[in-house]
Amino acid sequence: MTRPAYPQARAAAGPAPAVTDPNEGFGKFAGLAMLATAVAAVLGATVGAGAAFGVVGGILGLIIFVAAAKTPIFATYAYIGTMPIISGIDRDELIPLVRPNEALLALVMAGAITGAYLRMLRGDSIRPRFYGPVDAPLGIFLLMATVWPVATMLLRDLPPAGEDYASTLPMVKLVGIYFLVRYTVHTEQETVRLIRFIVWPGATVALVAVLQTLKFGPMLALLNTFWASAEGASELEGLGDRGSATLGSPIAAGDVIIISLIIVLCCGARGLLGRRERLVLALLLGTGVFAAGQFSTWIAALVGFALIAWRFPEMRRQATRFAPLGLVALVIGFPAFVGRLEGIGEYGGWVPESWLGRYDNLAHLFIPHFNWVTIWTGVRVNPVLHAPERWRDLTYLESGILWFVWIGGIPLLLAFLWLSYRVLRTVRPAIRHPGAFGACASSLEIVWLFLLVLTLIDPHLQLRGTGDLLFTLLAITVGGIDARRRT
Repeated sequence: MTRPAYPQARAAAGPAPAVTDPNEGFGKFAGLAMLATAVAAVLGATVGAGAAFGVVGGILGLIIFVAAAKTPIFATYAYIGTMPIISGIDRDELIPLVRPNEALLALVMAGAITGAYLRMLRGDSIRPRFYGPVDAPLGIFLLMATVWPVATMLLRDLPPAGEDYASTLPMVKLVGIYFLVRYTVHTEQETVRLIRFIVWPGATVALVAVLQTLKFGPMLALLNTFWASAEGASELEGLGDRGSATLGSPIAAGDVIIISLIIVLCCGARGLLGRRERLVLALLLGTGVFAAGQFSTWIAALVGFALIAWRFPEMRRQATRFAPLGLVALVIGFPAFVGRLEGIGEYGGWVPESWLGRYDNLAHLFIPHFNWVTIWTGVRVNPVLHAPERWRDLTYLESGILWFVWIGGIPLLLAFLWLSYRVLRTVRPAIRHPGAFGACASSLEIVWLFLLVLTLIDPHLQLRGTGDLLFTLLAITVGGIDARRRT
């Protein structure tokens, strides 16, 4: 993992050293994967499926580790490109104790770090860079989200359980993704390629969500193999109510879809990705916004589109050209959209039925735990309670602000607000840049702003997919700013 160097920085530094082609060795990787598949077939026929799965999994793991060590950018592509597809598979479903995306992230990061260490022994310049305006508040936020809540539980004679320690890992994962992307994405070409590794899997999630809400039988059967347990649906019909897709959660799928759509629009404002590619992506992602069936997704879309219209006046003037595309998206995603609106007003109010249940959970199960001590220390790290009713097992904390206060008290909330302030202030000059770097900077500003709005309703930062993409955009932006600052 080496210091990011965008074209402007490299031009000032003189002739650039030879860079390994990121695609070099990918053909060998594909060949080894096919060989592993053949080995799996032989082992499955001779010694059983369990042994075949273990052996082939080990072979593929070794291949991925070596590829990440040899070509660090492969680590970023492999994780970001597969994350929306495999992160909805529950722990113990394919791999003991962890989700497949968590295992993959640990594997590629270990490979990238090992490769960096070996290159350092060889004499290469490996110099991690510290960018104070963002890295300092990010470090404080990480401490407040992990060490602080565990320490305060111990001081209050509340021994943390395994779930509490596990609840600290999502923020550690996000910081790990931030540094992985920041030190592996170096050039404009790699940034454009990474954008495609974000938006096309996002479009795949949108397509799956649309087919799911249209109750397309083969898609429901496919989701029921590995992803239904994460959604909590025991029947195929239950899977068709909202677009949880391969993320196993409608709210997570909605976030991934809208973030991908924002990136596509910001790329379109700069003429990136190609016109036909943008149209296909916009149609799929726009349809997925409706199919997700989430009010938070629709709120994020309204905020995001308003910010895009404000930042890019030329797109505002072209809005009428995109109206037919939006109409097609609405028609296809109409079943989930209408189904989600049916519960409004059923109990005499003008809020969704699910929000009434959320209010009851907060008022009767979570808020009573707060007092003059826990509002500063947090209640505990795990924001999940055992439900008192028989018809459900667990109750989740569904309030973004209270989520921060529950885990780390007001200090964690203040740390997040400070990080948000520093990020938005740092990204402001970068949004004027052309090309992929500017597109990512613009997307980061818009996504972070609507994340702040959504935090008033739901906790989104720790959702699978949401934080991953947000911190990927942050890493690209900070890496580009730091490279330009040093020229």
